[in-house]
Amino acid sequence: MSGQKTNNQASFDELHAFSEKKFIEIYLKEKGYTLEHLRHMAPEQARQLMKEASIYASNKLAEIEMRAKFVTTLHDAYSKE
Repeated sequence: MSGQKTNNQASFDELHAFSEKKFIEIYLKEKGYTLEHLRHMAPEQARQLMKEASIYASNKLAEIEMRAKFVTTLHDAYSKE
């Protein structure tokens, strides 16, 4: 396979990146911060918050992926009947 991405892959990557950023923003908002706040805080504090936010976003994206696979599995199982 070539190193070029298909339009579908590019769209998926863009959607994934957009979703990841939104989950990070949600996490920060729940903690009382925004991405702009991080620019003005001590580097270690900002790094720790981004680490926590990234873990939160990764977990949310993994949950979405698991649900999608589950729905696909159900769909495949019932479409064979």
